[in-house]
Amino acid sequence: MNTPRWRKASRSDSSGNACVEVAALSGFLGVRDSKAPDVGQLRLGGREFRALLKRVKGLA
Repeated sequence: MNTPRWRKASRSDSSGNACVEVAALSGFLGVRDSKAPDVGQLRLGGREFRALLKRVKGLA
C-alpha cells in the first residue's frame, strides 16, 4: 500500500489555524485536519466529495 500524498487545500487559512488536507486514498478521497492528522480522516467517494465541495462553496 502506498503512503497517501496529502495536499493542503488552497483556501486554507494562511496563519495555520484552519488547514484542511486532501489525498487520494484506495478508492476514496480523504479529508483531514492538518493540525491533527493522527485523529483520522473522512473518506468519501467521488460523488460525496463533489457534494461536500459544493456545500463548502455555498452552492447547495
